[in-house]
Amino acid sequence: MTTLAGSTDTLTRDALAVLQPSFLGTEPPDWVLRRLDEGLTGVGLFGRNIENPEQVARLTARLRAARPEVLVAMDEEGGDVTRLEVRTGSSFPGNLALGAVDDPGLTRAVARELGRRLAEVGVNLDWAPSADVNSNPDNPVIGARSFGADPALVARHTAAYIEGLQDAGVSACAKHFPGHGDTNVDSHHAMPRIDVPVDVLHERELVPFRAAVAAGTKAVMSAHILLPALRTDVPATVSPAVLTGLLRAPVADGGLGFTGLIITDALEMQAIAATYGIEGGAVRAVAAGADAMCIGARGDEEIVLRTRDALVAAVRGGDLPEERLADAAARVRALAAWSATGGAVEGIAPDPGVGQAAARRALRVTGAADYVPPAGPVYVAGFTPVASIAVGQETPWGVGAELERELPGTESAVFDGSALGAADSRGGDAASREGLSALTANVLAAAGDRRIVAVVRDVHRHPWMADALDALLAARPDTVVVEMGVPQAPPRGAPHIATHGAARVCGRAAAEVITGKGAGA
Repeated sequence: MTTLAGSTDTLTRDALAVLQPSFLGTEPPDWVLRRLDEGLTGVGLFGRNIENPEQVARLTARLRAARPEVLVAMDEEGGDVTRLEVRTGSSFPGNLALGAVDDPGLTRAVARELGRRLAEVGVNLDWAPSADVNSNPDNPVIGARSFGADPALVARHTAAYIEGLQDAGVSACAKHFPGHGDTNVDSHHAMPRIDVPVDVLHERELVPFRAAVAAGTKAVMSAHILLPALRTDVPATVSPAVLTGLLRAPVADGGLGFTGLIITDALEMQAIAATYGIEGGAVRAVAAGADAMCIGARGDEEIVLRTRDALVAAVRGGDLPEERLADAAARVRALAAWSATGGAVEGIAPDPGVGQAAARRALRVTGAADYVPPAGPVYVAGFTPVASIAVGQETPWGVGAELERELPGTESAVFDGSALGAADSRGGDAASREGLSALTANVLAAAGDRRIVAVVRDVHRHPWMADALDALLAARPDTVVVEMGVPQAPPRGAPHIATHGAARVCGRAAAEVITGKGAGA
């Protein structure tokens, strides 16, 4: 490929500075170290880069050897979205669980301990928390990642989470501005659209972001969503009206007055890439007011160089003001400098049990008045939906592993609904009904005389899952039901346990109730 500028000129260094790419493997490749020397100032880590905390610490040390002031970012929300514990499940419940407890002090403590662990391995920017108000229960990508559906609740916990992370010296990044909660489309796959009046946006979506700014969040991440009420026909990430006219605008002018770093959500998501391409999306985002571009899910150098060159070409061609790119780069470097000096925190006391304690407090148990814990093994039937890209398929969840340890002889199986065909509505066609009968028969036969524990996730969004649960409860009314997503559907089961998330600690807390070792609420 042709490079438009040398590696040492200011324009090229600025173009590199605004990129936050990823890479493959558990060691930084040579190209990343080389680009850090040339001006790259941020790197994102994902599950594919993680083996254990010691390895991550070595990895980040190598990055800092190439550039001491480097932003090392991670999408570590706790709960369902974890990178640091991608292979085991998180030691911390997610936002929905913290919102269910509604103790901002607990949220602050959880975030502080999470931040301490990130800082300990050299991660200094967390793409969290989600400040989205989950006002649409059919939302396929936010759900349990949100603190809840009430703007005031989401606002107070967003602020507490930011304070906790930044107490530990890790920059917080409130997302997904101006709010991804009222959609039923995942922007990883298509373009969501929020059709509500502007006053609703101010009274609902923007409330947590105002709280985030007031709490001093170092960064805000933009969403790839359309908001016609803001008089823009392009996604928020590339909209001057949203980023400059709303997020940056002074409070006196109706804006949020944010002066920190604006980061884009991943530009390879289809809501941007399918319309503008990654490089075109980056140019438009910087022009709109964004400062740092999340790019490169593929983790290769080519997309970094192509995007760098596109930014340089846009400046030289008059499509992107040079001062805007320079301002964006300066904001990135300023946060990197804070993270390397002013953000360093010593003496944060470890609080290793706070995540499990929070998960226990988040449980809601109904129908347990006559419940007698099993004296022997149980059979765990997990009804699992397809995980969103944000959550990922590789992170384990459920209660099976915990119950297998506590109740020897316990067995687990996972059912994904494929045998039910395209059951998009309750009841389905003849083939779906036949598949439902077969699934139920399989569960009953495998369980034998053992008590059944049915584990679901967002059962209200998956008709096949609701049908399977109905059939199972009709045959075995003593089935224990564990809902590990948003508990929107009426509780059913003997008992019904709502964990408000699928983190490892949530599964353990539910297992304690099932075995009679925990009370729930």
